[in-house]
Amino acid sequence: MAKQKYVVVGAGPVGSLAALYAAQRGHKVKIYELRSDLRDPSTTPLNFTKSINLALSERGINAIRHAGSKTLLDHVMENTIPMCGRMIHGKRPSEELYEEEQRYDVHGRDIYAVDRAELNKALLDILEKMPNVKFYFNHKLTGADFKRKVAWFEVQSPEKSGKASAGRLKEVEVSFDLMMGADGAHSSVRYHLMKYLRMDYQQEYIDTLWCEFQIGTNRRRKSERLLDRFVMSPYHLHIWPGKQFMFIAIPSTDSSFTCTLFMPSANYKSLEADTSQLPAFFDQHFPGVTSLIPPKELIASFETNPHLPLISIKCKPYHFSDSVVILGDAAHAMVPFYGQGMNAGLEDVRTLFALLDKHEALEESNDPAADPAMAAADPAVQRRAALAEYSAVRAPDAHAINDLALQNYVEMRASVLSPTYRMRKSLEEWLSVYVPRLGWQTKYSRVSFSNERYSEVIAKSEHQGKVITRVLKAMFWSPLIFVLVGYGYWRYPGQASMLGNLFGSLGGLVRGSRR
Repeated sequence: MAKQKYVVVGAGPVGSLAALYAAQRGHKVKIYELRSDLRDPSTTPLNFTKSINLALSERGINAIRHAGSKTLLDHVMENTIPMCGRMIHGKRPSEELYEEEQRYDVHGRDIYAVDRAELNKALLDILEKMPNVKFYFNHKLTGADFKRKVAWFEVQSPEKSGKASAGRLKEVEVSFDLMMGADGAHSSVRYHLMKYLRMDYQQEYIDTLWCEFQIGTNRRRKSERLLDRFVMSPYHLHIWPGKQFMFIAIPSTDSSFTCTLFMPSANYKSLEADTSQLPAFFDQHFPGVTSLIPPKELIASFETNPHLPLISIKCKPYHFSDSVVILGDAAHAMVPFYGQGMNAGLEDVRTLFALLDKHEALEESNDPAADPAMAAADPAVQRRAALAEYSAVRAPDAHAINDLALQNYVEMRASVLSPTYRMRKSLEEWLSVYVPRLGWQTKYSRVSFSNERYSEVIAKSEHQGKVITRVLKAMFWSPLIFVLVGYGYWRYPGQASMLGNLFGSLGGLVRGSRR
């Protein structure tokens, strides 16, 4: 296929990986980013704070693995911290503080804490060395004609680029064969895309805000190894569940922890009115935190760092014709409670290019059994078919993980303390280890340690839940029916036939629930 002109809007991890996939295939790639160079520490993040630390799992790793750069994968993995599970923090009735480990996976697999900036830097450094890639920072998408395949960008750095006229910023026109929008939840590409198709769109803000805090390194430990200077286990995601809210801490490679307070807006409003209450609030709901973050620092972070909303976005389709497609948060922004936002975005890239490769191969094979449209020599025809399949395949999976992320908030802040939750998790893990032929896995394992489609994960998990419920019902009813029938035959021998029919019907109900 003739090499094409690809424009990527958004230079974050998803956009950068998409650019790398395109560049590795020989296409001419231009990357446009609203902000300054993201590798510059002075560049202000869009949400004016450090991002919530990222959890890299199999889907994201697999997408990086298929990018065609072993150097990238090695570098990324060298700068991560493996997390084997959650560490639940709490206080017993005796006022004793406790920590309780809940492993992610019975087979010993980990997810990895990764610094967003470091991952982004690794991708941008590789792209910068490629002759067919060019960066355009401080460029804002202001318009697009997806039929003519033309877009307009406003240059946001007048001191560098000059002004078109007094009082107006310079605007540049860019042509392309394919635009890939990876410009976040408030995507400009999606905004312009919606003018060209009937897009189903759903946006929801949950009644939870988040604020960032830091747990510093243990400077009293005189060790050259940063991992020896953590104040608590670096191999866990630490959770202080508060049922209606929670506090979490994720390890960073500098031996600190990036922490986040997730809480309803009403609680934030109450504490904002009198921040002096904050240490007592933490002592009541997140015991032990004030020994890790001094009260003055706790209050200072709460007063200084913004209290930001959490948004969930679903939409479809993700493309128009052969000219534009959206990926990552632009297509499916989700709350962070499953740690899958970035992983799903990186998986978008792998899925998209697998389909582009597939339809290009159909053209090159010139298989007479293939659809005649697939045999056309026009790359646009192949791309149009690939983008249509991408929207059809990816949207159900994106919607599924959006729903799972919302559900997992309840699990993290409340269910982790539930005996029922623990019992089901233990039973599913036991089946996974000792009866592997059943293919039984926990929902979390399927999401985090496999590349199964998210929609299939939900279907399998729901089926497993029904089976467990039926088995438990059968375990309860079977001995009870046996005892009652035996008692009936002994106590009312003349009514044996009627009792047999009655309990036979009850047994039938149990058997029916198993199907």
